[in-house]
Amino acid sequence: MSGAEPMTDPLELLDLASTLTGEEREIQATVARFLADRVRPHLGEWFENAHFARELAPELGKLGVLGMHLDGYGCAGTNAVSYGLACLELEAADSGFRSFVSVQGSLSMYSIRKWGSEEQKREWLPRLAAGEAIGCFGLTEPDFGSDPAGMRTKAVRDGGDWILNGSKMWITNGGIADVATVWARTEDGIRGFLVPRGTPGFTTRDIRQKMSLRASVTSELYFDHVRLPDAARLPLAEGLRGPLSCLNEARFGILFGAVGAARDSLRTAIEYADTRVQFGTPISAFQLTQQKLADMSVSLGCAALLAVHLGRLKDQGRIRPEQISAGKLNNVREALAIARECRTVLGAAGISLEYSPLRHANNLESVLTYEGTSEMHTLVVGQALTGHAAFRTAAGSIPRK
Repeated sequence: MSGAEPMTDPLELLDLASTLTGEEREIQATVARFLADRVRPHLGEWFENAHFARELAPELGKLGVLGMHLDGYGCAGTNAVSYGLACLELEAADSGFRSFVSVQGSLSMYSIRKWGSEEQKREWLPRLAAGEAIGCFGLTEPDFGSDPAGMRTKAVRDGGDWILNGSKMWITNGGIADVATVWARTEDGIRGFLVPRGTPGFTTRDIRQKMSLRASVTSELYFDHVRLPDAARLPLAEGLRGPLSCLNEARFGILFGAVGAARDSLRTAIEYADTRVQFGTPISAFQLTQQKLADMSVSLGCAALLAVHLGRLKDQGRIRPEQISAGKLNNVREALAIARECRTVLGAAGISLEYSPLRHANNLESVLTYEGTSEMHTLVVGQALTGHAAFRTAAGSIPRK
């Protein structure tokens, strides 16, 4: 039997492209071309040197991917699937770039678009969409990640102003952001505030010595008696519903992005296996190698189809939080397993930054944790299935065995 023509993209196996519209495919291809030209040639160097190319922000704005799923105020107003496909291509390059776009659009810009005043929208959204300004989102604290209700950052009324004190940790874009959406406890519950860089008492410190998301800025935010006018408060955000709605937006981008990291890893492994000769034969002709590639391609295809399905639900306004949790839980978990397995196909060459799988695996370790850990998303799905919330016991403490 003669050999079949090899696939250039493992997503061809289940014909993902046939589920997309022409416009969606063109948006995906446009983002991929930009990344191939401006980003991919430098990824190994940027990861090794822990460098984020901030100068690309205006180019990403011109490309139209910053807040692309939002409408008005300079945003592109695309559908959810198109935004997801852009995230897929961004993370196929590096999680750091998808993280930048997700935080800019789905956390910073979305928080302003959803919960801000008209004045706040006009001031910030056009600049953020153009990449002229950079935003970040301050929710996580050193002692409160999965339990944001316990946050210690406080905002206290002082006449017509607010005094903000506290700190945030693991904040993507924090050290380069021109404006931070900061969530704080007040006497009336959790509220959001826009804190511009340069506000007295607001400082940042970048987190160094990372083994993951190295081509991304991760920072701590500090607020020492930061005085803010009431106009800095997001007027429509009350309680945790505000920040949690933003996190759902970001998680949606992640479940597409993870597919991109897995696809790039698998494409790299297939190409390498076809050129690596052992015992006089390309290792792609070995049964054990083909088993790995086949299993990973099936998992990748299923994850991609799940992402598109959830995107269609989102575009129809029918998606539920537990469905986003199921998507992030499955797709990040599968992507991480694929990236690790692809490294084994590359053998010793897999530890080199010349190849992407181990870099993707390192990045996905962070993706597995941020925007809700795999454990928390498991419990969200579990609650949807059983009706029982296992996050806390009736007494309010974490269940312990």
